[in-house]
Amino acid sequence: MKKLPLGMSTFSEIIQEDYIYVDKTLAIYEMVNKGKTYFLSRPRRFGKSLLLSTLEELFKGNKELFKNLYIYDKWDWNEKFPVVKIDLGKGSYKTPEKLEIILNDIINRLTREFSVKLYSKNLSEKFTDLIIEVYKKTGKKVVVLIDEYDFPIIDAIKNIEVAKHNRDVLSGFYQVLKSNDKYLRFIFLTGVSKFSKTSIFSGLNNLNDITLNKNFACICGYTHQELKNQFKDYINLLKDDLSLSENQVFEKINFWYDGYSWDGENKVYNPFSTLKLFNSYEFSDYWFDTGTPEFLINVLKKSNDYSAVLKPIIIKQSRFNTFDYNNLDPITLFFQTGYLTITEKIIINDVIHYKLEFPNFEVESSLLDHLIDLNLSENKISERKDKIISQIEKLDNDSFQKEMKAFLARIPARIHIEREFYYLSIFLAWLYALGFEIEGETPTNTGYIDMVLKEEDFIVVAEFKFSKTKKDTDQPIISFEKMLKSAEEQIKNKKYYEKYFDKKIIAIAIAFAGKQLQTQITTIR
Repeated sequence: MKKLPLGMSTFSEIIQEDYIYVDKTLAIYEMVNKGKTYFLSRPRRFGKSLLLSTLEELFKGNKELFKNLYIYDKWDWNEKFPVVKIDLGKGSYKTPEKLEIILNDIINRLTREFSVKLYSKNLSEKFTDLIIEVYKKTGKKVVVLIDEYDFPIIDAIKNIEVAKHNRDVLSGFYQVLKSNDKYLRFIFLTGVSKFSKTSIFSGLNNLNDITLNKNFACICGYTHQELKNQFKDYINLLKDDLSLSENQVFEKINFWYDGYSWDGENKVYNPFSTLKLFNSYEFSDYWFDTGTPEFLINVLKKSNDYSAVLKPIIIKQSRFNTFDYNNLDPITLFFQTGYLTITEKIIINDVIHYKLEFPNFEVESSLLDHLIDLNLSENKISERKDKIISQIEKLDNDSFQKEMKAFLARIPARIHIEREFYYLSIFLAWLYALGFEIEGETPTNTGYIDMVLKEEDFIVVAEFKFSKTKKDTDQPIISFEKMLKSAEEQIKNKKYYEKYFDKKIIAIAIAFAGKQLQTQITTIR
C-alpha cells in the first residue's frame, strides 16, 4: 500500500519514495501547450507547491519520475530547460528590510546553483542578470516558478506601511519577468490573493489568470474519481474502522471535505484534510488551524457584521480581482482563503456573477466555532460541561433547555442566520469547544444522525428540526410540538441507536425557530 503524502510538496520525493501521487499532468500538459505566463490563486494547503514542484521536474526533463503518468509519452524529454524556482512562503516579512534580504539570499543561492556571475547590486537588476546569464550559459530559455508570490504582503498586513513597502519591492522584482520575456520559456506564479488594485501586477500584466478557468478547476485538490481510484486502500481501511459501507464513507467524506469549486461545476476535496482523515481515521476540523492566515482572524475580530459571509451571496466576477489592504473586502477575503466557494455561475445582463457559499461542514463549523469563541469566550468554562452532562443524565429537560436557550441568546445577531444547518453547526461547535466528544451527520444503515455525543456511561443521539417563523411574528410555521415529535419519532423509527448496542442511549430532540428553541430528552434504553 502506497504511503500518504501528508505535508509533502516535493514531487520527486513523492514518486521515488512510493507515496501516492494524484496525477495532474493532463492539466499541466494542456496549460504548458496553450500559453507561457500563468497565475493561479488557491487557498493554503491546496497543493500549489506540489504543482510547482511537478512543473520543475517536467521542465528539467526528469523523465523517469513521470512514468505511468498521463504526460509520460506526450512530452519531448530531449528538451531540458533551466528552472529558477522562488518560494516566498517561508520566512517573516514584518520589517521593511526583511524582504530585500530574503530575495537577495534567494538570488545568491540560485547564482551558485547555476555557477554564473552577477555584477549588478540593485535587486531587480540582479534578477535580470540571473535570467540572462543562465540563458547564455545553458543556451536555453529559462523557466521561472514563483510560489506564494503575495505572502510578503499578507504577512505584513497588520502594518500597512510595511505591506506597501513590500508591494513596491515585489512590483519592481516581478516587472523583470515582462521586460526579459525573450529569455523566458515559461512563467508560473501562485498565491492566495490577487493584488490587482495595488499595482503589484502593473509590471506583469501579461499573466493569464487561470484561477476561475473551468479547464483548470481541478488542477489542485482531489476530485471524487481521483479519491476513489488513488485512495482505494485507505477507503477500505476507513470503512472497516468505522463499520460503514463504501457509500456511507464517501457520503461522510463529501459532507466534511468536498465542495470546493472555482467554476461552479467541478468540485474537489481539500487535500490536506482528506490526507489527515486517512492518517488518523477520524473526521475532524483539520484545516482551520493550519490553513487560516492571521489576517483573516484579525478581520473577523474587527468585523461588526458577519452575515455577508454566513449566507449565500451573489457577486460580480470583477470583485474577485480586488484585494485592497487599506479596506479589506470580507467576501473577496473569504473566497480567496477558501472559506467561501463558487456554487453557481450566473449571467446577469451579460455580466458574469458567482454564487458563493460555504464549501462543506469542516469550513462552516470551524468558522462558526471561531466566531463563537470570539464572541462568547468568557462563557466557555469547564463547569458548564459538567453541568450539561448532569442535566442529560438526570433527564432534566427544563434545565437543559434553559442552558441551550441561554447559549442561543448569547449568539450575536451579526452571526445568526435562520437555517437548519446553521443551528446544527453552532451547537456542534459550542459543544466541541466545551470538550465534548461529538460527531455530526453520523451515518447508519437507515440514515444520518444529526449529532452523536459520547460519554463514558452513555451515548446521546440528537435530532434537530427547524422551522421558519411566520411573517411579522416570532411564531414558528411548524409548531414546536410537531417538530419535537417528528425528531423523536425519527430517532426511534430509524433505530439510530442500534449501532451503539453496548451503551445506555439517551435521545434528545431539539427544535428551532428564529432565536427560540425547545428540547425533549428521553431514554431509549
